[in-house]
Amino acid sequence: MSSTPRATPPRVPPADRGATRIADRVVAKIAAQAAREALAGRPSGGPAAEAGPGAPHATVTVHHDIARVRVSLELAYPSDLGAQCAAVRRNVVLRIEECAGMAVPEVDIDIEHLHSAQTGSAAARDRKLR
Repeated sequence: MSSTPRATPPRVPPADRGATRIADRVVAKIAAQAAREALAGRPSGGPAAEAGPGAPHATVTVHHDIARVRVSLELAYPSDLGAQCAAVRRNVVLRIEECAGMAVPEVDIDIEHLHSAQTGSAAARDRKLR
């Protein structure tokens, strides 16, 4: 038998042990909130910028540390739809990278509904009456 002491492996700090998994639905909430923030800062953000039936909705698929995002929006018409979508994409990517530490290679946007100032206020009034 050898009398040399066995070397003990170096201790791993607690912060470096284990794994963190962020659920897809949590990343989807981050994306929806980021879309809401992006639209709230724009002049034609309208009802889509508030919580409720017209609020942005997101679905996310996470594989490793890569999030693929799809955001559904209701936007004002007439307005610059392309600029609004670009602002949403930028903010969604920024927030998910900041909050979840995930790469976001794509943000698909579905414009589900367009509303004018007249129909937007009528729809809001109808929702309050229900």
